[in-house]
Amino acid sequence: MIDTLAVRPSIFVRLFGNREYYEALLKIALPVAFQNLIMSSLNMVSMIFIGQLGETSVAAIALANQVFFLLQLALFGLFSGSAMFTAQLWGRRNLVGIHKVLGLSLSLGVLVAALFTVIALVFPEQFLRIYSKDERVIALGAEFLRTFGPAYFFITVTFCFASVLRSTGQVRLPVLVSTGALVLNTLLSWVLIFGMAGIPKMGLQGAALAGLIARILECSTLISIIYLQKSPIAASPLQMFGFERSFVGRVLKSILPVTAQEVAWSLGITSFNAIYARIGTDAIAAMNIVGTIEQMGMVLVFALGMGSSVLVGNLIGAEEYAKAYQYAGWTLRLAIAMGLVVGGGLLVFSPLLLTLYKVNPQVIQYARAVLTILACLVWMRAANTILIVGILRSGGDTGFSFFMETGTMWCVGVPLAWMGAFIFGLPVYWVYVLAMMDELTKFIIGNWRYYSHRWIHNLAASV
Repeated sequence: MIDTLAVRPSIFVRLFGNREYYEALLKIALPVAFQNLIMSSLNMVSMIFIGQLGETSVAAIALANQVFFLLQLALFGLFSGSAMFTAQLWGRRNLVGIHKVLGLSLSLGVLVAALFTVIALVFPEQFLRIYSKDERVIALGAEFLRTFGPAYFFITVTFCFASVLRSTGQVRLPVLVSTGALVLNTLLSWVLIFGMAGIPKMGLQGAALAGLIARILECSTLISIIYLQKSPIAASPLQMFGFERSFVGRVLKSILPVTAQEVAWSLGITSFNAIYARIGTDAIAAMNIVGTIEQMGMVLVFALGMGSSVLVGNLIGAEEYAKAYQYAGWTLRLAIAMGLVVGGGLLVFSPLLLTLYKVNPQVIQYARAVLTILACLVWMRAANTILIVGILRSGGDTGFSFFMETGTMWCVGVPLAWMGAFIFGLPVYWVYVLAMMDELTKFIIGNWRYYSHRWIHNLAASV
């Protein structure tokens, strides 16, 4: 009896993981967390810069960024779908398959980027009128998009290669390059927005130009280092693009549901933003400030999701299914614990953070109320992030993930928010509560799917 008790794992280990798990997880998650922390911090600094220009500029950048947001989510769906394959292929050390998946992903990503570049350069006013009737906001946002639009191609190439690097455990390089680009972007924004060293003050256009320059340098630096260092993912055009039709069909069968899921989800988020914007300029400005703070609070959760997707995917590719299920459960419970800590932090520090924004008192009042609600519910959003990105997708359960996320958003969140805003005339913070009801539904369905074990599929065996 004593021997049995001596070797029995502690409650902490049974619930949250052992040393082997944390060593593997932290190897991937820590660099990603560092990158996300830098990104969130610098995004907040940039938003503070823009906040000095007033709530009209804050609203304009919020709406202009909806184009980039839609692109980013479409690419995230496409490349995270590809990463399901590359993570499992890396578990089998199948470099030929990885190179082909990289080439197919890059081809599809460039096509998506072309569509969004046309919107940014040719039809920005028409796009922005979906969200706002404020002509000053629309004019400022359109100017921003026409300057920043060409960056979408460079962002796509960077995102594609960085995603494959991470799925094969090569995390440090994309983190260092992206961090450097973000620091450069912030410095250039400071100089160009306010006018420094003889450079005239450019306002919002300065932020757009700074972003374009930083993205071009980020892309060229990452690709150069990959090929100069002869990374395992460095491949010739023939190795990347010499895939046969049957290969394309097998990969797209799993990738397309993920891409469709992200597009549908991003359209849902932009629908929420359209609802907030129709409530008023103060409402959308407040929600943009909240989004920046939330992004910073979720840094560790996003890193956990990335780490889990790689670890679980590698284990499934190596056919260690029981271990993959165990690692996924540990990460899910860890995310809930982190979400509770983040919620407490938001309650304590959000009043201080809001003092950094020079906007009217109504915007601050809205933002404070929404942040209080977010603090109470962020643990659920953290769990759902892990369920979708770190568990279901890494297990190749793309069809169920698609129906779960899009169904809850479009059948629960968006209709409730629309009714709250336009039928009952509720203030923005109560509309936000209604919008968050999709997270509750998603949490219940996602946990049921995890415990069913039916999300584990070995995709690498078919490539």
